[in-house]
Amino acid sequence: MRNRHSTITKTSSLIPRERIEQRIYLLRGEKIMLSMDLARLYEVEPRTLVQAVKRNIDRFPKDFMFQLTRDEFRNLKSQTVISSWGGRRTRPFAFTEQGVAMLSSVLKSKRAIRVSIAIMRAFVRLRKLLASNENVARKLSLLEKKYDAQFRVVFDAIRELMIPPEPKHRPIGFGRQSE
Repeated sequence: MRNRHSTITKTSSLIPRERIEQRIYLLRGEKIMLSMDLARLYEVEPRTLVQAVKRNIDRFPKDFMFQLTRDEFRNLKSQTVISSWGGRRTRPFAFTEQGVAMLSSVLKSKRAIRVSIAIMRAFVRLRKLLASNENVARKLSLLEKKYDAQFRVVFDAIRELMIPPEPKHRPIGFGRQSE
């Protein structure tokens, strides 16, 4: 009999949380993951993942999965600056949280189950972070109404701190180290 705690440890160490969270995008007002990123995480070929989904298409209604438009794909490529997408002939599919959960039943491997659990935990963590941020913003608004304009500078500074930082991009190529 397997120890339940060892399974939890395996799941959490399978893929670093940050690696999953970096692959969750906001598109059409939904938090989604792309088929090619999911295929990498599940360690299957992207076409294998898409074929499994198409064989079970009834499990993936439009609120679970959709295909990106040409413009969405072009915009996403330019935002993420990922050159490895170069030779794609088809636009990727986007899976919502529910679609990702359904993938583990379609792929049917132990890794798929463990990866899906890790992804679900990442979605839940992001949801909690967003809720926490909304709660702080609500409380800040109440405080702002309660106190006069002399604290406006403080409130504005706090609001600035709540804005997520822009992603940092490393320069491409080689450079000299400064002396």
